[in-house]
Amino acid sequence: MDKGGRMETWEWVTIAIVVGAAAVLLLAAVSLARKKRRSAHLEETFGPEYHRAVSTAGRKDAERRLDEVEHEHEELDIRPLPSAARERYLEEWRQAEVRFVSDPRDAVRAAERVVVRVLADRGYPAGDDTEEQAAHVAVDHPHVAERYRHGHAMLESVDGAESTESLRKAMIDFRSVLDELVGARAAA
Repeated sequence: MDKGGRMETWEWVTIAIVVGAAAVLLLAAVSLARKKRRSAHLEETFGPEYHRAVSTAGRKDAERRLDEVEHEHEELDIRPLPSAARERYLEEWRQAEVRFVSDPRDAVRAAERVVVRVLADRGYPAGDDTEEQAAHVAVDHPHVAERYRHGHAMLESVDGAESTESLRKAMIDFRSVLDELVGARAAA
């Protein structure tokens, strides 16, 4: 300060630098806290699907994609199945299981169709994009999304040379997804 009690220019510059630096640090801390909170939310919502996406695409791209899926999912009209529809799908499933012994490939294809129709009836995106469907399933049922994906992979891996073991695994995977989607465990 000068003799008149006024601050020198360099003192004002120093104060401005300190205040600016503090503001930048505060903004960085707030931004980091928001990113961590968002990551934690996505991990909690998507569960194993979050870890799979991060290991496949990296954290930034995975979180961006999962955030998109979550926002798209909010626009969907996901609804429970009426009890009559649930019973009809479970009966179709039992018929597919019975056919497994005589024609495993056809039985698994029938099981896949049941699951796909349940997804459509519940309001999930329809179509041939297994990845998109699995991501949307993961929002509500994070522990079966990978089973859905795996069932499709097992079914596709038997193209040409049938492998009963792969078909059996696909059937088990699709059953887990079906049980989750129709609430069969809760109804039983």
